[in-house]
Amino acid sequence: MLSEEALLALKQGGESERVELKRSTAQGSSIRRAICAFANDLAGEGSIGVILVGLEDDGTCAGLQDRDEAQQKLANWAHGGDILPLPDVEIYHRDLEGCPLIVVEVRPHAEPPVRYQGQVWVRVGTTNNRATPEQERRLSERRRGGDRPFDHRPAPGAGLADLDLDYFRREYLPNAVAPDVLEENQRSTEEQLRSLRFLTDGQPNYGALLVLGHDPRAHIPGAYVQFLRIDGTELADPIKDEKMLHGALPAIMAQLDELFDVHVQVAVDIEAAAREQRRPDYPVSALRQLARNALIHRDYEATHAPVRIYWFSDRIEIHNPGGLYGQVTRENFGKGVTDYRNPLLAEAMHTLGYVQRFGFGIPMALRDLRNNGNPEPRFHFEPTYLAVTVGAAG
Repeated sequence: MLSEEALLALKQGGESERVELKRSTAQGSSIRRAICAFANDLAGEGSIGVILVGLEDDGTCAGLQDRDEAQQKLANWAHGGDILPLPDVEIYHRDLEGCPLIVVEVRPHAEPPVRYQGQVWVRVGTTNNRATPEQERRLSERRRGGDRPFDHRPAPGAGLADLDLDYFRREYLPNAVAPDVLEENQRSTEEQLRSLRFLTDGQPNYGALLVLGHDPRAHIPGAYVQFLRIDGTELADPIKDEKMLHGALPAIMAQLDELFDVHVQVAVDIEAAAREQRRPDYPVSALRQLARNALIHRDYEATHAPVRIYWFSDRIEIHNPGGLYGQVTRENFGKGVTDYRNPLLAEAMHTLGYVQRFGFGIPMALRDLRNNGNPEPRFHFEPTYLAVTVGAAG
């Protein structure tokens, strides 16, 4: 957080390569382009970019109203998924010389290029411009080294032949990159993979294998789901259905959606008014959220265990290898606080539509379970795994 003296100096200096002035959040698209541009840090100086919301172009006070609402709006823009990978921002109130402001500090991203709605924006002087192919190439080459997350690390022995490039061109690219950019783009597939962070040091990384791979288990043994439908309440009871779901994550998620649709049972109640009401024993939407959360946030590196889904006659258990990560704790779990053990997977699943809004999967699942009449789910936290038990609706 910048000191008052530093902020005053930035305010008095006006707009520059690292400062943007905005009178209000009504300039939403422009603010998001600025966040994207500052995160890309085209000059490579490593300096934060600052957006001062509440100032006119000449630096005079704009009289910002309802700062709490404006701050929440800015936070939603920064972390809602329109800007990917998620930028590192700090947003806070400040009064400067009696003028109410909201300060948005944007730190350079370690894994550029950063995109806003599929387009790469960079800061040139006092303006935010769409990046040229050469500028985007420079950003792609400037990525952090040894402290990469697991899904950004190159997979030894993997090559382009291990990836489903047809799926990449047909499904992923149109969702990840703006149509006009794709239309004028003359890049090779390899260059496109590199720009979207699926290549590290010239070869496919673990994230690419999990999202696009023909057979991720050849490189990541635990990349599958064990599904058991049990006729009883104990693991030793007879098994009604057993599935081993493997393949790239989009394929696994599609298979899970089908399984949930098949196994959910719907009860019919006839009320006095002769109006039929149908209530499932589990809301499919909640099961999807919980399973996708497990697949995206699990630990793929330190264990060969799969995600396990055990469907008993009275409950469903989802076991996720890997404990809580980063700033997520038992106290704030499911309250919108989020962190990413696998940031490339999170970005890719958002791009493909499996994640609508970051940080809201668990709250949405809890809401849907509550609305369906299911008991409150029980979460079990351990250093090496996380489990959730969901009881059937009464």
